Amino acid sequence: MRIIPRHLFVPEKCRAQAYEDRPLPIGYQQTISQPYIVGLMLEAVELTGTERVLEVGTGSGYQAALLGWLAKYVYTVEIIPELAQSARAMLIAYENVEVLVANGSIGWKAGAPYDAIIVAAASPTVPPSLSEQLQEGGRLVLPVGEFGSQELLRLRKQRGKVVTENLGGCAFVPLIGEEGWKSGAFSA
Repeated sequence: MRIIPRHLFVPEKCRAQAYEDRPLPIGYQQTISQPYIVGLMLEAVELTGTERVLEVGTGSGYQAALLGWLAKYVYTVEIIPELAQSARAMLIAYENVEVLVANGSIGWKAGAPYDAIIVAAASPTVPPSLSEQLQEGGRLVLPVGEFGSQELLRLRKQRGKVVTENLGGCAFVPLIGEEGWKSGAFSA
């Protein structure tokens, strides 16, 4: 996390707070996650450098940049076209990171199966499509729960079954889409 300058991934008006351990607004009612949570999630997916990873919720591109350093190839999916466009510009130097505009609640089937999936938005339940796109031995890290209060879960696919581990409480913006929350379900 010391290699990637977080201040480049936040709006200019927030740059003075870029290294505080808290989420910051990036526009479109979205945030860049607090550094502690980003670090926790990256550690939880247990990357060795050989993995194909799916990130759901590109946002400003900060976590995708970190994943680009830690994994062999990263598909990152963003539902808000304007955020995807600005993240794509920030990540231009990362040849192993592909920014896509799509409904991340159903994953990105074209790149599946994945060694790891990391979701930067909260879902009411674990989206079935994401579990299905995980390869044997793969890890899925995501927040699950109600608006404003979730549990960070790590799921592992072992012998065709999914084993779940609770990593603790958290709070994320909602995962909007087919297998997440319906658009307009929350008023922030």
